[in-house]
Amino acid sequence: TEKAVTHGFFSLPQFFGIGGVAQVILGRGEFGEYLSINLAFGIGVTMGIHAAGGISGAHMNASISFTHCVLGNLPWRKLPAYIIGQFLGSFLASFLVFCMYYDALCEYSEGHYIVTGPNGTAGIFATYPAPYMTLLGGFVNEVGFLATAVLMLCVLAIYDKKNNGALEGTQAVITGLLVLVIGMAMGINTGYAINPSRDLPPRIFTAIAGWGVEVFRAGDYWWWVPIVAPTLGSLAGALAYKLLIDFHNQTALEGGDGKGKDDLQTDPV
Repeated sequence: TEKAVTHGFFSLPQFFGIGGVAQVILGRGEFGEYLSINLAFGIGVTMGIHAAGGISGAHMNASISFTHCVLGNLPWRKLPAYIIGQFLGSFLASFLVFCMYYDALCEYSEGHYIVTGPNGTAGIFATYPAPYMTLLGGFVNEVGFLATAVLMLCVLAIYDKKNNGALEGTQAVITGLLVLVIGMAMGINTGYAINPSRDLPPRIFTAIAGWGVEVFRAGDYWWWVPIVAPTLGSLAGALAYKLLIDFHNQTALEGGDGKGKDDLQTDPV
């Protein structure tokens, strides 16, 4: 429990990712572009897994941690510590990025912290829907049952040694590439907020730091969608993996296709 809080107390994915967003927005496109943001989050995930994978399994996403509890891979008693660690780490990462870019933030919007619009800067820290997106559309889109379901399904595939899991030692890089490609393919509408731990703590930080309660009102009270939708999407992705892939591997393990136990890797995810 203490290890989970300790490793999560500083979140590398959020620090690199939010820092990447800040540099692109505050640099007005002269110091990076949208791909830079995707790379920052993807490489940040890879570094986070390397930094904390040996301590607590590198749990950096509240929805995935919750789903692993449902699957029986993580004891429920550990879930509060994991989520607290993730939230503290994300909040601290937001604070450090804010301090690092404080002068640039003031110059960008002439000292005013604006939530949305042409000079909005709250989107550096948390996600907001594009003006054309509705709550329902955003819920079902990349924040919800699509991107997070794909994320969970692929994470299970990467670490499932019973199936065709990634080669030992490459999981961190492949997971980072997974986050990168989700951002590249599914990020335009709402910023692919596939992680409640990435979205809510920075949003709380911006409310405290000067953007005010508008961060919770913007986007037709969008703030709750990146919490609920990723959690349900993660469960949907796990269910799809179990029904379409893992169930058949279990049948093979019992000898249904002629393979013996020695032919399959049976380590848990």
